[in-house]
Amino acid sequence: MIYKTDYHIHSWFSDGKAAPEDYIMPAVEAGLKEIGFSEHLTLFLKDTDWSMSAEEAGPYLDYIGKLSRLTKNIKVRTGLEIDYMPGLEEEISSFLEGVELDYAIGSVHYLGDFPVDMGPESYEGKNIDRLWENYFENVIASAASGLFDMIAHCDLIRIYGFMPSSDPEPLYRRLAKSLRMHDVAYEINTNGRNRPVGDFYPDRRFMKIFREENVPVCVNSDGHMPSRVGQYFDEAYKLLKDAGYTEMAVFDKRERYMIPFI
Repeated sequence: MIYKTDYHIHSWFSDGKAAPEDYIMPAVEAGLKEIGFSEHLTLFLKDTDWSMSAEEAGPYLDYIGKLSRLTKNIKVRTGLEIDYMPGLEEEISSFLEGVELDYAIGSVHYLGDFPVDMGPESYEGKNIDRLWENYFENVIASAASGLFDMIAHCDLIRIYGFMPSSDPEPLYRRLAKSLRMHDVAYEINTNGRNRPVGDFYPDRRFMKIFREENVPVCVNSDGHMPSRVGQYFDEAYKLLKDAGYTEMAVFDKRERYMIPFI
């Protein structure tokens, strides 16, 4: 039986729709062994309604720590999804030095002032080829930064279906090599099925590339409501097996361990 975990969950501490404890029973019913909360933290934006500030992180971490101690029927892990922006590496590093986490997830939602997932209208008139190149450059840099244990939705730029004019496989190969070189995991993010792109992140056509580079992997729901915990996991694990994966990454106090699928 697969040791299922879901390390990418959002509660009402950021842009989720429910309290953290409301996700516990759905996770148990989905057959998960571990659930991890990873609220958005964005150090370069102020007063957003979807992401915590550094000041708001303390109460969140205390809350999840207490929930973990009180929950007996599943392991509760503490994480953060931190927005990466080139030039802010020292600021992010300084923040991470002062908190206790089981894992830190890096993600790219902004290319400078350009929001990747705030609506398809933001792509109008843009050079899609350049956006793809810039996006992958930022994700590759986030993997190389040494700040993160895992990278979230590594091709979020696909969200509205805008694709480059040429084959993007070389971009995925560069990313996979960076993840392998810097020993960073990536996730199969099943929430892409609920977004306009209608499929997982990363693009399933290129999953074999990450396996060829032996990049560690997790399956995560990026769930923003309890009903999406563990969603589409059986399909995701089948894709990983078909790509040649035989083990998955689990995390504890910023240490990664590999567990066989079976």
